[in-house]
Amino acid sequence: MSRPSTDDRPLDPRARQLLRTLIGRYIRDGEPVGSQTLARHAGLDVSPATIRNILADLEDIGLLSAAHASAGRVPTAQGYRVFVDSLLQVKPLAEGELSRLRSELPAGAGTQNLLGNASELLSAMTHFVGVVSVPQRGQFAFKHIDFVPLDGQRVLAILVFADNDVQNRILQTRRAYDPAELERVANYLNQHFAGRPLADIRATLLREMRSARSEMETLLAQTVELAEQALAPGDEDMLLAGQTRLIGVQDLADLDRLRELFEAFARKREILQLLERTVHAPGVRIFIGEETGLTPLEGMSLVTAPYAAQGRVLGVLGVIGPTRMAYDRVIPVVQAAADALGSALNPGAQPS
Repeated sequence: MSRPSTDDRPLDPRARQLLRTLIGRYIRDGEPVGSQTLARHAGLDVSPATIRNILADLEDIGLLSAAHASAGRVPTAQGYRVFVDSLLQVKPLAEGELSRLRSELPAGAGTQNLLGNASELLSAMTHFVGVVSVPQRGQFAFKHIDFVPLDGQRVLAILVFADNDVQNRILQTRRAYDPAELERVANYLNQHFAGRPLADIRATLLREMRSARSEMETLLAQTVELAEQALAPGDEDMLLAGQTRLIGVQDLADLDRLRELFEAFARKREILQLLERTVHAPGVRIFIGEETGLTPLEGMSLVTAPYAAQGRVLGVLGVIGPTRMAYDRVIPVVQAAADALGSALNPGAQPS
């Protein structure tokens, strides 16, 4: 017979207080919590026997588990879910930490730098893994381009976007280009396409080339060859920081589990898909254990929040750590980081 859900058995105030205290102690100490400890710390005027009965009820409905009858209890994923949804008291981040976020995520720093800083800050401030999804570069407005001839049939493209991000891309061309040809192509792109997104530029160039005549054909053909590579979307989709912090975590001592987790980090694809599920959900979202749908993340939690500029969501950031994390600490850090990153992405960072 399946256990009743927590929705079928609403918790009375004493059970709620015991569950809140037990999970708080377990998150702090990492040890199973017994009735004697709860009698001392829960602030309830009841006997240890009554506490044991309440704990047994909480275990029956799947919120707690115990290795054996005489052991203390530990929260299950369901128990953490109830704790996070209805028992947790979250305080705003301290002003000093807000100042740190704002100073290390300054406006105008360039999107790639900001995203990298955000993932590092999330990891440093929570001691877990910081993760940030990267906005699709093809959505961003193009600002300026320069070409520099290298050796043989290689050209360096220096690409500046409206969000102040600068990218250097090495292009392999079908033939060698002299500096005058490269300058002519750069001038044409800068004059006609500044302020437009990359995908729009490529489509327009191909359309113009089909209808072009005479001397314009040569310039457009050269422009299309260079632009196809220089203005292609980047392949970076997610930034991770602090993976090695998990090696010393008490709850992740199993080497096989750690290896599966690190392989998932290396693949990125499944974690990115999980982040994308939250991109249009306002505020903080929390996935606990099997709620992630990813086997390597069982026993882990993911706390996420979307970041936006000018009212448009650009991506999602978050923290990956063990289910035994200090949610009251991690949640405000994630929300504040999302707010600070959104503020730092100036109006030019908004997709066209």
